[in-house]
Amino acid sequence: MKEIEKIKLPIKKELDLFEGKFSNSMISSVALLNRITHYVVNRKGKQMRPMFVFLTAKMLSNGKMNEKVYRAASVIELIHTASLVHDDVVDSSNLRRGFFSLNALWKNKIAVLVGDFLLSKGMLLCIENNDFDLLKIISKSVKEMSQGELLQIEKSRRLNINEEIYFEIIKKKTASLISSCCALGAASCDASQKVIDDLSFFGQKIGIAFQIKDDLFDYGTKKIGKPLGIDLKEKKITLPFIYALNNSDSKKRRWLKNSIRNHNMDKKRIDQVINYVKEVGGIDYSLKKLKQFHKEAIIDLDKFPKNKYRDHLQSLVNYVIDREY
Repeated sequence: MKEIEKIKLPIKKELDLFEGKFSNSMISSVALLNRITHYVVNRKGKQMRPMFVFLTAKMLSNGKMNEKVYRAASVIELIHTASLVHDDVVDSSNLRRGFFSLNALWKNKIAVLVGDFLLSKGMLLCIENNDFDLLKIISKSVKEMSQGELLQIEKSRRLNINEEIYFEIIKKKTASLISSCCALGAASCDASQKVIDDLSFFGQKIGIAFQIKDDLFDYGTKKIGKPLGIDLKEKKITLPFIYALNNSDSKKRRWLKNSIRNHNMDKKRIDQVINYVKEVGGIDYSLKKLKQFHKEAIIDLDKFPKNKYRDHLQSLVNYVIDREY
């Protein structure tokens, strides 16, 4: 049995039920929309975000479930799916999870509208069930994701990203959604505001570590879904590159910035940048920061009730951060 399937065991029944509820949440009276959402559902990912919701809720309630937890999981998956559809348009990406993206098949206009539809369905699901506590959490996340994307675009244009700005970007762009998963799981079983906030910070640390891991794939050698050097080609400034900039003389800094600004489509030049970043310790430094956030997240988790759901939540954290995909 694969590791992810072992982690799912205490929530397998909930995940099976969730799939039907999630599909139903996207039903529309527009035939084209139903065809597109059917395409989306059939190419789902590993469902890690609903897993965070279910395991968090069951950890706090010692296994008890209610309909609000299912709604929380549906909301996070609707918002996450909407963000992926919009990201593919922003990044002009034609592939998603090894399949054609919506914008590749139906063009940008339809993809943007589908993303908007999924976003509105997530919000409506909260409003129609008076889940205003869930709505507040997810609305904050949507705001932060948008701000993070815009901040990255603004700073990348000028190649003006230091470590502080980098962490601000990834807290908003990536970590906010995983943070929301844990907060939604807590809110859906009526936890106190302190518990919701504590789990939100726990999720944020996982999200930061997750993004650093994703950054490291840009410099890796293993065959994964992400092409080598794609961030550099897209002028995305990540932690290993920032470390290299901060630990180079002025001549090397100019060379690094010029490589990204003017030679980002030159494979040989990008390979040289990757090798240089490795030589000056950018990978080792990023791994050190990743392990720091991973360790802090596990320490935070130890504050909560010890049960099998917490054990599986910790296994999920380890799986997400140690992943090789």
